[in-house]
Amino acid sequence: MAAEPHELDSDYAHAGFGGGLEPGKRPALLLVDMVMAYLDPASPLYAQGEEALAAAVRLAEAARASGIPVILTNVEYRDGTEGGMFFRKVPGLKNFMAGSPLGAFPDELAPQPGDRVLTKFYPSAFFGTALAPMLVAEGVDTLLIGGYSTSGCVRATALDALCHGFVPLVVADACADRARGPHEGNLFDIRAKIGEVIDADAALGVIAAAEAARA
Repeated sequence: MAAEPHELDSDYAHAGFGGGLEPGKRPALLLVDMVMAYLDPASPLYAQGEEALAAAVRLAEAARASGIPVILTNVEYRDGTEGGMFFRKVPGLKNFMAGSPLGAFPDELAPQPGDRVLTKFYPSAFFGTALAPMLVAEGVDTLLIGGYSTSGCVRATALDALCHGFVPLVVADACADRARGPHEGNLFDIRAKIGEVIDADAALGVIAAAEAARA
């Protein structure tokens, strides 16, 4: 018999999971793979991500206005060998071959001057990219993370953020997945073992606090 949510929370807390992480002084906004593959209802990867996109747009606008770095990732393959075993395991990644319209950013989240765009081949935005040294060079210590999908690239990115020494703040309503179960289950695991799970309003507060501290 499955445990009730409050019982599960209590069990994890008793085991020593769920310690708190506080935002640092210099956040960046990292939006993972918020591309048409997850937004086009005709796409086999459609993840009903429209509400998450709206939240991400709010965050991106606030971050740009506050001088907070905005980093967008996408996925693009030439022949698939760049993705190694990941490409073999997930045939749906063929939707990200170079030139596919499903790999494009939606108009609402088109990269703006000053945004950083990183192309990746694997789930984590850190693996095989220059993300970590770029963040270090800019003095970033905290990542506000949104994107698609919660159970895949968002979770992998949050875990690698933690392992690289950055505070991962996953913005729940700026993330989406193919179904509610994987979305909620992975947010539970992220909250317990990886980082903090917050909403877009709290993320806006982190951005505002960082701007005020700089002023």
